[in-house]
Amino acid sequence: MFRNVAELVELAEKKQVKIAEVMIQQEMEVTGLAREDIIAKMEHNLVVMEQAVERGLKGVTSVSGLTGGDSVLLQNYIKSGKSLGGNILLDAVSKAMATNEVNAAMGVICATPTAGSAGVVPGTLFAVKKKLNPTRMEMVEYLFTAAAFGFVVANNASISGAAGGCQAEVGSASGMAAAAIVELAGGTPSQCAEAMAITLKNMLGLVCDPVAGLVEVPCVKRNAMGASNAITAADMALAGIKSRIPCDEVIHSMYLIGQTMPTALRETAKGGLAATPTGKRLEAEIFGQQKQLQS
Repeated sequence: MFRNVAELVELAEKKQVKIAEVMIQQEMEVTGLAREDIIAKMEHNLVVMEQAVERGLKGVTSVSGLTGGDSVLLQNYIKSGKSLGGNILLDAVSKAMATNEVNAAMGVICATPTAGSAGVVPGTLFAVKKKLNPTRMEMVEYLFTAAAFGFVVANNASISGAAGGCQAEVGSASGMAAAAIVELAGGTPSQCAEAMAITLKNMLGLVCDPVAGLVEVPCVKRNAMGASNAITAADMALAGIKSRIPCDEVIHSMYLIGQTMPTALRETAKGGLAATPTGKRLEAEIFGQQKQLQS
């Protein structure tokens, strides 16, 4: 039904439906499943996301010890009343980190679009929920909207850190979230596309450099910044601000940047933060401990 963002927006406007509805109809056409079954599957994803956020906010620690507990620290900071950022934004940041802390602790998450970027979409959803008071179905539609934009990126660029750097993972997730926020807030399909473009073009070139090859440092905090980026871009789009570069061109630029990015900066743990003295020391400590446990 649609191959790019321009076609997605055109379909939504022509049919006078939400982008979420376009995605649902496409899934029905591609899979042959009934509408109820497709919605039920996405509802299941929503439950998994909800449980991951709740578990993370209770406090978890990864096997390596590199990550865990930061989402709780931020929630406590919000409650202190001393925070400088808005509570919704910081709540989204905290819940994004909570999800990725659960992932690092070998918990169950929903890859959106990947495990390493799984925090941004649920983090933003459960934060804006407090202000927008969506129905359960509207929350499911939020995920379909995010999925529509993720579908375009996956088929025209990449959502893989190994293929395109972290811009392809957290960058894509952030754009997906921004578009979904706009639709949930009552924005137009065109504004959803603007939010995606604004978000993604400000994360172009982001490298994938996991310390010790683990999806923890800097992945968890990159999800935090991705959530912040998404909310900011959504507000900009809702205010009527547009991206000078069309969304599809931004996505193509991300693809080209990923193609020219050095291998060391694409999930190999051979460059960037992974190659710093501290990054190397942590890797030696982690794998040294594992070898001791195995012997």
